[in-house]
This record gives sequence, C-alpha cells and structure tokens, in this order.
Amino acid sequence: MHLLYEDGGDIKIATLMAQASEGEALAVESLGGKRGKLKAKDVWLRFEDSKPEELLASAKKQAEDIDLDFLWECAGPEEFIFTDLAKEYFGETSSAIQKISLAVALHSAPIYFRRKGRGQFMRAPEDQLKAALLAVERKKAELIKQESWEAQLKLGQLPEEIAPLVNTLLFNPDKNSTAYKAVANAAQTLKGGIPELFLTCGVLSSALAYHEGKFLKEHFPKGIGFQVQLQANEQSAWEEALQKLPVADVKAFSIDDASTTEIDDAFSVSTLDVAGVGQSHRVGVHIAAPALAIHRGGALDEVGRKRLSTVYFPSGKITMLPDEVIDVFSLHAGQSAASDLPLRPAVSLYVTLNPEGLPILEGEHAPVTKVERVPMASNLRLDDLEHLVTEESLIDAKNASAIPYQGELNILWQSAKQLHAKRQEQRVANGLREEALGLPDPTALPRDFNFKVTEGVVEITPRGRGSVLDSIVAEWMIYCNSTWGNQLASHSVPGIYRAQKGWGPHRTRMQTMPGPHEGLGVENYAWCTSPLRRYVDLVNQWQLIAMAQHGVTAKLVAPFKPKDADLMAIAADFDGTYAAYGDHQNQMENYWCLQYLKQKGLPWRGVVRHLKEGQARVEEIPLRLSVPELAEQARGARAEIEVVDIDFLALVASVRYLGLIQSDAIENNELDEFDELEDEKNLQDADSLKVVPENDVKPSTTE
Repeated sequence: MHLLYEDGGDIKIATLMAQASEGEALAVESLGGKRGKLKAKDVWLRFEDSKPEELLASAKKQAEDIDLDFLWECAGPEEFIFTDLAKEYFGETSSAIQKISLAVALHSAPIYFRRKGRGQFMRAPEDQLKAALLAVERKKAELIKQESWEAQLKLGQLPEEIAPLVNTLLFNPDKNSTAYKAVANAAQTLKGGIPELFLTCGVLSSALAYHEGKFLKEHFPKGIGFQVQLQANEQSAWEEALQKLPVADVKAFSIDDASTTEIDDAFSVSTLDVAGVGQSHRVGVHIAAPALAIHRGGALDEVGRKRLSTVYFPSGKITMLPDEVIDVFSLHAGQSAASDLPLRPAVSLYVTLNPEGLPILEGEHAPVTKVERVPMASNLRLDDLEHLVTEESLIDAKNASAIPYQGELNILWQSAKQLHAKRQEQRVANGLREEALGLPDPTALPRDFNFKVTEGVVEITPRGRGSVLDSIVAEWMIYCNSTWGNQLASHSVPGIYRAQKGWGPHRTRMQTMPGPHEGLGVENYAWCTSPLRRYVDLVNQWQLIAMAQHGVTAKLVAPFKPKDADLMAIAADFDGTYAAYGDHQNQMENYWCLQYLKQKGLPWRGVVRHLKEGQARVEEIPLRLSVPELAEQARGARAEIEVVDIDFLALVASVRYLGLIQSDAIENNELDEFDELEDEKNLQDADSLKVVPENDVKPSTTE
C-alpha cells in the first residue's frame, strides 16, 4: 500500500512497510528509498499501485490540465476534503491518479484555494480571487516589459521609460522595481555594473559624472544651491551692526593661493616700545568674523550646520556659506587708494614679541583678543611671491620694491622660527621626532600638489610646503589656534578642540574637552582660524566673541553653555562629515591623476617608489598603485612600471612591473617620511607632519 502526504511544501508518496496499532507512527519508505516514520493523521490518501513513481509523475502532469476556474466553481463556499471534490470534478468513480492530480492542483494554486488542514481546502472569496488574478496578470505584463527592456539595454539602447530614472537607479534604487531588475540583469556581465551599462547607453556622460553624482546624492540630495535667500534688509542690518565696531589702527595683509576666494586670515605688524624691553613689535592675526552676522539657530546657521565644511576637489568646490555672506566677511582688500582701505569685521589676536621674537605671555602685553573692523591693505598671493621670498631676500634692502611688506614678513618669519622651535621642544617631550623647518629634501616624495583642470585637461604640479611664506602662515595659525584654545579653557567657555593623543584609529579627533595636540606640540588646540570654511571654527568664534566682549562672565552669555549636548553632537557630526569630504577629495584627485596618465598616452611608463606591502606611489603625481612585485623590496625602493589600462569607474590601473631602478635601502629619515605618508592615509586627515597645520593653509586644489 502507498500513502499520499505533504512534506516541506510538496506532495509526496511513500510505501507502507508495516501496519501499526492505532495511535502509533507508520513505518514507511520514500520513493527515494529512505525509511522513516509517518503519523497516520498526516496521510491524505491510501491507495494501491505497482509503479508509484510513474503514478506521481503522471498525476503532476495531469494537474497542469485541470481547469482551476471550473474547479473553483465546483468547490462551493464551504471547507472540503480533496477526495470529495474529486468526485464532483471527475465523477463518483475517480481513480487514484485523478485524486492525486487534484490534490497537486489544489496544493499548487493558493490564489484559488486556501489550505485548511491535511488534505482540506477552502476556495478563496471571489473578490480576493479577482484581485489576485489581476495581480498575476500585472506581474506577467511586468515580466514581459522587463525582458523587453533588458534586450534593449543589452543592445546599448536606453528604454524611454527608464530615462527619467537614471539617477535613482544609480544612487538610490528600489530593488523591487521592474526598471531596476531589468537594468541589474542587463548589467550582470559588465565589470562596472550599472554605471558601465549607462555609460554604454550614453546616458552617463563620464565616470567623473558617476563619482560626483554619487557624492552629491549622499551629501547634497537637494542640490548644492542654498535654500536660504538673504533679504536686502538683513545685509543692511549687518552693515549697521558692523559700523559700531571699533576700527583697528593697523594695515592688514593676507597671504593666500591665487585661487582662494574665502580669505579667512590676515596679518598686521606694528612697532611699539615695551617698558623694560625697548622697541618691539606687535603682531596682529586677524580672522574673518561671520559669527557677527550668523546666530545660533538662525537660517544661516542651519545651512552651516548641515554642510559643516567647504568641500574641495580638483575643478571646483562647494562652499559652506552662501557667496553673499563670503563677500561681506572675506578679508578682501579693495582697489581704492590707501587712504580709503576697506574695513572688514574680524576677531583679532594681538601678540607682542620680545627682542628674540617670542610672544610675551604675561602682564599688560600678554596676548589679547579683540572684535573690530580691520583695514585691509593687500591680498598677497603665493603664486606671485613664494619664489621671491627667502630668508636671505627678506633681509636684503635691495628687494624692498620687489617684495611688498618685506619688513613685516621678516618679523613674521623670525618669530615663526621661534614658534616652531618651541613646538619641537614639546614634540620631543611627547616622544616624537623633531621636525626641520623649511623646504623638504628635494629627493623626497612631494606630498602636496596643485590641480588645475581646464576643459577636461588636468595639470598637476607639486606644491613645495615649507617655504618661508608657507611657514609663516602655518606657524602663526597654529599659535593662534593654540592660544585661543587656552583662552577658552582658562575662561571655562565651552569650545570644540582638535586633540591628538596616543595612537590608533581615534588618535586625532574633535572633542569638547580641552586637550593637547601631541603631533603639533601644543596644548588645547582649537580650530578657530577658518570660520568661512569650517563650521567648528564658526562655533568657536561665537564663543571667542563672547569671551572677548564679556571676559570672566562669558560662559554665562556664550551661545553654548557648559555640557551643552548640541556642542558634543556638532563635534561628532563634523568628524564624520569632514572625513567623508576628505575621502571625496582624495577620490577626485585619484580620478584626475588617472586622467593625467591617460593624457600622457597609454601605455604610460614612469617611476614609482615602494611604500609597503606592494603599494607604491608614482613619483611625479600623488597616485598610489598596486605593484605586488615590490612587496618584498625595501620601502623607498624605486622601480619602473608601465600603466597599460585604466578603469575610471573603479579608479584602478593595470600595472606592468618593468624592474628595479635602485634597490639599496634608503636612509632612516626617508623611511620616516614614508611612515608619515602611511599615517596620513590611515588617519581621518593629515596632522601636519611638516609645519602645515591641519588644513589651515588652504587645500592644494584648484578652487
């Protein structure tokens, strides 16, 4: 005897091996020869047949011919056992194969019939059946449409219905949609997936458009425009408020790249007599003050809070603040006569130097912070002057006409050397090696580059960090941030600090508690010098203005009070967002480095220097390549390679190793340089292992 039953969602047949007493499990053998137990109550049907395997196969085939609509009509509204319905459908003398085929048909048609028990069913309500059948028809139609779209896409043709969905399918697809299934299936065999498919179809203009679109979709889903419109009366109110600020008795000048449009910082140098010291100098570091117009919780604050930083990348940037704000507060010098200098609002730090060029830290000449309007006399550009300004040229009177502010720059340079020496003392005390001031070893790998992109053609040139002008800006920005960090801490005014201590993935971080920056060799380092470009600097500027205007009571009136949870949230959000922006800049620089090689012509032959574990840096541009053949070589080993192919979607290059140029071990100090390059790669951002503070000198990219 054979038994019909259901197991694992399928109709099966087993052979009864022995009869069992009532209530005991039946000993059975499956059609596959496996023996087991089956409860009597689970049996749907008992029947005799000499070839049960063939019977089941035939029953399944006959089940396909059963008219489900007619079967549904025959079933009636009540629950039924399948054997009873078999009599209605096939007649009173229905055979075992007919009963089994009916059981299979009922079991495989859940739209028409619902299971109510072992061999028991109930037909679906008519309205639900109609709705389900419509859904099945829609699904069939969608499947036909999907197959048609797939065929067109594989031929490189974009279906008309998919055209409006391209961005959604690339960056935020609904994976259950017919369009996505068609596109995903058509792209299955393509290495670059859906982006490569859309490139083939001509609806994605380039790999660059994909990389940029992906970044914008994630971080600027509403576009890079500003959703805030400044009213004329707002700017008038700013002007009226700013007119009440005192005017500084200085003539300030800035030092920036030619492409810099957000001029955050400027300098002034004045001569004065200090009792007991004699003639000395007072240095003013003047920082643009957008915090005077932007108020916590206001519309402009919301803009800055969302963006958190300006985004830099080759061929462009996305500013943190609207141009209307930047135009008012950027420290631009005017084109008018010297007697009518433009007055720019600023938060200024005034530092009096002793004859050795070190700041006087105590007494009436201790560093002081002021909120004022600063006459801007000039915007010096590194591109015009950097090659002219050297230690020797600053002390040669013959260069006075060629080097504007020669005397002031010399004073700033002499003091920068003293500030650098003090920092190195602390670095050594922290267990770090001392850094040299000035231009790096010309044989070392350049670490900073300028990118200039013109109509898709890129120029990449090394930027020599460590020049006199570069060092002046770097050292004074470090000093300014450190001094203001100390002042905020001493006044118990909350702020956001850039701390670096110990080692590991969270070595460098933003935090709301004062703390040292071991890499820079300073205490209580707070970013304050780029409020037009970084939101934490803007937040700290609010606190600094309160401190400058209210002194010891500042913590009571500052926008952020002690233990303000929002301040902690800003620090955490900034860390993540700033790192993401940095990743995008690195990715875009990689893209343009690869384009640079393509411009030179493939295959491109050049020299790389081994970093570690088979990763190498191209000597002339900041591009890392995988060269497994170098894995066993010393770090710094030079090798010739050939780039034979480039994948601009994956941003990788196929490299052919041609052989070593120099296999001798490099000097220890150069090994340290490579270690620093690796640290820069692994940390969230570089910590200025030369003299450049973290991004206080403008990013090395075309704005």
